[in-house]
Amino acid sequence: MNVLKMWNRISLVKQILIGLALGVALAVAIPETAASLTIFGTLFVGALKAIAPVLVLFLVIASIAQHKKGQQTNMKSIVFLYLLGTFVAALVAVIASFIFPVSIALTQGAEGLEPPGNAIEVIKTLVLNVVDNPVNALVNGNYIGILAWAVVLGLALRNAADTTKTVIANVSDAVAKIVGWIIKFAPLGIMGLVIESITTNGLSSLLGYGKLLALLIGCMVFLALVVNPLIVFINIRRNPYPLVFKCLRESGITAFFTRSSAANIPVNMTLCEKLGLDKDTYSVSIPLGATVNMAGAAITISVLTLAAVNTLGIQVDIPTAIMLSVLAAVSACGASGVAGGSLLLIPLACSLFGVPADVAMQVVGVGFIIGVLQDSFETALNSSTDVLFTATAEYKKRLKEGDEVVVGKFFEINKPSEDLAKS
Repeated sequence: MNVLKMWNRISLVKQILIGLALGVALAVAIPETAASLTIFGTLFVGALKAIAPVLVLFLVIASIAQHKKGQQTNMKSIVFLYLLGTFVAALVAVIASFIFPVSIALTQGAEGLEPPGNAIEVIKTLVLNVVDNPVNALVNGNYIGILAWAVVLGLALRNAADTTKTVIANVSDAVAKIVGWIIKFAPLGIMGLVIESITTNGLSSLLGYGKLLALLIGCMVFLALVVNPLIVFINIRRNPYPLVFKCLRESGITAFFTRSSAANIPVNMTLCEKLGLDKDTYSVSIPLGATVNMAGAAITISVLTLAAVNTLGIQVDIPTAIMLSVLAAVSACGASGVAGGSLLLIPLACSLFGVPADVAMQVVGVGFIIGVLQDSFETALNSSTDVLFTATAEYKKRLKEGDEVVVGKFFEINKPSEDLAKS
């Protein structure tokens, strides 16, 4: 009991770092024995993915059903930041690819996959997800569909009896509490995921693509530590780094190892609550961000496409490069509606330069080889930015209203909402 009490006094981030270190040590020292511990990672990600759709559904329904007339939310500002961040990410990747051109050894390994034919097809898939059957949306983790149904049900329940609204709110709180219980097992889950990554994939297969990985990861790190803080600073005129580092530490670390924006939705919801943000806003913006805020995907599409172009010796002019940035940003926003995510959108971007489909699919194969790191960094950037931009929009609103804002300050999760508003 004393050991358990001491463990609970340690912050979650430190607990996760301990689990990370333990996972690396076990995977290196006793890989065969440690392999049996990968079940912890599978269970952790599975539990987060299972609870996330239910959490989003009830949280959004409860927020909209109890929303008071005249109460303003920041969704327009947040969506603008999402789209701006995704486009700038694609632009950064294009510029970096011009400065540091990379060629790749093409490979097979993506046979049998069906990429979308054009950008219209990607957008069509995204739009069709809005009217998906609600049960299918919950089962398949289609968050655009879940959000759409949650919004409609929330609006329909605005005139319901107070007792009905109370029941929905109580269910929402109960699901949130279950999320808290699951997150307490994050150190064990991260340990299992690290062991699985090291024992299954290793790093030797990545060495041949070192330059490509360096360019990809360099763009993502530059966006996370330079571009995004600049966007935050322009909006709130405060030092952005306390908030940036909190988002990377509290959201980015778990997203890096789970490699799933959907699984990280409960983590981001908890982080928004700890930051004292408006529940009516983040209950919608976080699941929406997991679908359309795809800066990491835009970087992946742009860098791998231009790597293929450089390999084939195709000359790229500035207008076409700008078109690639726009196409990568638009396609990335629809990546979650396409099986295979951002990698399967590479042939679509390659078509801008006349790259043959068979070559483009070989580039996708390279993407799967480096995916163990590429996807981890991509998800960490995407997911942590959901909270970053949600908080930025709210801080900007509070500052306009004359409120004092302490950027990135944490609050007790159970603190009354009226006290949080004073932050």
